[in-house]
Amino acid sequence: MNPDESTIKAGSFDESKKFDSVRNLDSSPLQEDLYEEGSIDPVYQAKAHVLNRAIQEIGMRKYQWYLFIVAGFGWFADSVWPLLGGLILAPVVSEFQFQGPFLSLALNIGLFVGAVFWGLGCDIWGRRWSFNITLLIAGAFGLAAGGAQNFVALASLLAVMGIGVGGNMPVDSAVFLDFVPGTHQYLLTILSIWWSLGQLFVNLIAWPLIANFSCPQTAAPGTCTRSENMGWRYLLFTLGGVTLFLWALRFFMFKLEESPRYLVGRGHDEAAVGLVKAADEAKQKAGIESLNEKPKILSHSSSYSMDHVKALFETRKMAWSTSLLISLWGIIGLASTLYNNFLPFLLASRGAQFGDSSYYISYRNQVILSVIGVPGAFLAGWAVEQPYIGRKGTLAISAGESWLTGVFLFASTTARSSNALLGWNCGYAFHSNIMYGVLYAISSEIFPAKDRGTGNGLTATATRVFGIIAPVIALYADLATAVPVYVSGALIIGSGILALLLPYEPRGKASI
Repeated sequence: MNPDESTIKAGSFDESKKFDSVRNLDSSPLQEDLYEEGSIDPVYQAKAHVLNRAIQEIGMRKYQWYLFIVAGFGWFADSVWPLLGGLILAPVVSEFQFQGPFLSLALNIGLFVGAVFWGLGCDIWGRRWSFNITLLIAGAFGLAAGGAQNFVALASLLAVMGIGVGGNMPVDSAVFLDFVPGTHQYLLTILSIWWSLGQLFVNLIAWPLIANFSCPQTAAPGTCTRSENMGWRYLLFTLGGVTLFLWALRFFMFKLEESPRYLVGRGHDEAAVGLVKAADEAKQKAGIESLNEKPKILSHSSSYSMDHVKALFETRKMAWSTSLLISLWGIIGLASTLYNNFLPFLLASRGAQFGDSSYYISYRNQVILSVIGVPGAFLAGWAVEQPYIGRKGTLAISAGESWLTGVFLFASTTARSSNALLGWNCGYAFHSNIMYGVLYAISSEIFPAKDRGTGNGLTATATRVFGIIAPVIALYADLATAVPVYVSGALIIGSGILALLLPYEPRGKASI
């Protein structure tokens, strides 16, 4: 064993001597990290502490605030495109005459492939390429899908689009957390505001386009022609164009540096030192040079191995945490896809029973639901930083929110008017957004940076796998009944119980 490594493992490595020019962080509530002994490679852990203190000393600068904006584009896309299957379902079925759940199935297969490929890949070849390519794929193929001549073409193009979108959340959350100081990690929770705004934006666009440029809902099968049904195509053209515009802002207006945490994890210590020095020349003596005094811990090659996966199950506690997160996201993926993808259809069909069904009312209701969900992101961001609450406390509260979410979903089946149904769904939208905002953040914070993309990829993969199962369930369920609602409510209540069992509390501890 390298003598330096054994010293670190023995706990005698005194990092404080290497930070004479760094302000004393001991007065801050921020601690080194949240991992127990043996769960993280000790050499990597020591290096990460050095890097964290240097980033903390530099603080939150313009670069990180700009990154908050451009990383938010990924949240925006991840909100907009997966919802699309539900938003265009009714008019597309009217035109192409197919079983509705197959569209969601195609989209979720693409999202699954994207989660696996980009999530695991960004730990291998780096964050920059993944960060810059995913939106380009999503925008280009989403735009092309608007010109689809038949269902097969539409489903195929949306599946490829999903490959791009599927990588946004695993990659973008890793990128953002890699660059922000530990004192500002709560911003990862607030980033979910972009997800809420994405929901609001897509519903605002879908409302006039589909309501005014679609075949009548009472049109006989085979009578709906393309010229009479351009609303969903206009929606795809709009969203594809907006996504390409966001990609252009990312690529041409913002230069993403490679993550210093990723570089340290790959053993490229000198490159990481250079990045931190360039970030603030005035702090060149902040102790970051000490990275070079420690041994390289990972290969310089970019070939894939199972090491990134194994590291997430290194100890019993780490394995329990990783397994719970994967299970949690799998359950949420099934519940949210099953409910959200068919919510417009449910609102329309229930409205028909109440005698006030129309595309206008259905999509107006979707806009209202989106507006109700926006405050949840800010409330979640505030709660995770509160003493005695923190991430785990907020998760416990959000678990209660998820029970309320499930209750609201169950209660919606009792509605006897469209307004009552909308009211119950407003309760669902508000409470579920709080839960999602916290879970997006805590998942990335718990995974160490050198394996963060892989961890995010595993949780995203679980979400997408069960997202694929959701349309299969829908194929055997009557979407005009409340069956999808019952299933979703039960699953969300179950996820709330699991959330209480997570073993780590990231509040007050710098992510490494």
